[in-house]
Amino acid sequence: MDFAEQLAQFVKRVESLQGSIPTEEATKTAIIMPFFALLGYDVFNPQEFVPEYVADVGIKRGEKVDYAILQDGEPVIIIEAKALNRNLEKHDSQLFRYFSTTPAKFAILTNGIRYRFFTDLEDQNKMDVLPFLDFSLLNIKEGQIEELKKFQKENFNVAKIFDSASVLKYQSKFKQTLSEQFQNPSDEFVRLFLQDVYSGMKTQSVIERFRPILKRSMQEFISETMNDKIKTALFDTPTQAADKSVETQQEIPQDAPLLPTETELNIYYHIKNLFKKYVNLEDITYKKTESYLAVLYKGNVRKWICRIIMTGAQLIIIMPDQDKKEVRCSVSNPYEIGNYSRYLVSVIARYTELLQPLDVENPPMYQVVMQRRFPKHSNPWETFKAE
Repeated sequence: MDFAEQLAQFVKRVESLQGSIPTEEATKTAIIMPFFALLGYDVFNPQEFVPEYVADVGIKRGEKVDYAILQDGEPVIIIEAKALNRNLEKHDSQLFRYFSTTPAKFAILTNGIRYRFFTDLEDQNKMDVLPFLDFSLLNIKEGQIEELKKFQKENFNVAKIFDSASVLKYQSKFKQTLSEQFQNPSDEFVRLFLQDVYSGMKTQSVIERFRPILKRSMQEFISETMNDKIKTALFDTPTQAADKSVETQQEIPQDAPLLPTETELNIYYHIKNLFKKYVNLEDITYKKTESYLAVLYKGNVRKWICRIIMTGAQLIIIMPDQDKKEVRCSVSNPYEIGNYSRYLVSVIARYTELLQPLDVENPPMYQVVMQRRFPKHSNPWETFKAE
């Protein structure tokens, strides 16, 4: 079982426990210590994971941070733990004091659910005001899991983490700022757009008049961009696509990667999860093109497992036969893809000796079972997203 799967199981456990953890000590015992054990640290070895680590501040003696992770006898990570229901922003200053009195390069503030990772990018030995990694276990994203892996005991490297911390810190802040501006554009943000479109005085009344216009324009821009991508998929009909050779479809520009929609990502994760009993899930990747989302084995476009095309409320799944010719099947909701799981595993078996292919590889034969078992929904995405 890989780290992402172990983390997913841990999150389920946290969800089941969070309503019965009333105190800080209970939070430490039930969630925080097991979390760092999941990262590979021996939380019961005081030579590696030290509780109540002394971090004297100025003339104050006996000041202690909740935990310190040691490397070669020196603290490299200090951890301040709070109760499950505590607001972490109110405790940054406490960790700030501890950070400057220890040789630790990283500091973590957590309430068991939310984890805020700090370092000293701006001034050496002085903890930054903003964390470079900030996530909730109950809503952790794939990219954040990849960053968390760097803090596993077996992967931990101060220099490598520090190199990526700067990008992570400001990238996270930019996304947060954009989200806030899209919801409620500030005066400065409105003025920025008015510079090129409005020649009059940018008075407060003018800003107030244009604020809702800018907000609506940004929302429509995103909506139109998404619709253009959907139209591209709609007008690339099965007949037209069949005329294109597989090799031609694989010639995708590398300098401008396309990003999948949230729905496409959900479908990708659903498909990926079908293979958890058979292969390392890290070997299952994706590539987005103008026409479809390709699910690949080890990132190799020649080792494609399936392709997903969204046509309105319907899905088309394309699978390669033994000669790598396309076999197209329509499904009425994402769950029905699971009926092709045996065939898709057999496709992966062509690329690795660890699995045995099916004796008869015939995707359409599964569609009969699928159509009988799954009713069509008026809005299949509503059920899929809710879960």
